[in-house]
Amino acid sequence: MDKTDIKILNALQTDARISLKALADQCFISSPAISARISRLKKSGVIRDYQANLNYEKLNYHIKAYIQLQLEPTQKERFYPFVARIPNILECDCVTGEYSQILKVIFESTQALDEFVNQLQTFGKTSTQIVFSTSVANRGLALPDDNDADQIDG
Repeated sequence: MDKTDIKILNALQTDARISLKALADQCFISSPAISARISRLKKSGVIRDYQANLNYEKLNYHIKAYIQLQLEPTQKERFYPFVARIPNILECDCVTGEYSQILKVIFESTQALDEFVNQLQTFGKTSTQIVFSTSVANRGLALPDDNDADQIDG
């Protein structure tokens, strides 16, 4: 991966709908060359997919929370299909520590969250933190080019 690929990835993380022409102008190469690079990045798995970044509050989902779950390894076979079916789960990660799973969820109300936590407790002990505000929203990872890497390292 070279500087041009990094510029493309950073631009796509900022605006996945950016035109090939605009990317070509930013990278000083042709639109067909940009298209080929994006195809290569998709094929290699660097670019997984594209998503719209929604304002959940405007869709009446006002409760964002993180739920930690103590899950026994024997429960994973039943747990993973369960969480895959729940659209309110934005992310579920297996982590180290006392709780083995952490879920990022979004619900319309605390009552809906409570009902979900009750379902989740059939798998193990939970700890829930409701989000009051978000100081840094999901923004992707700004990849450093060679110039940025000098600033980070130095």
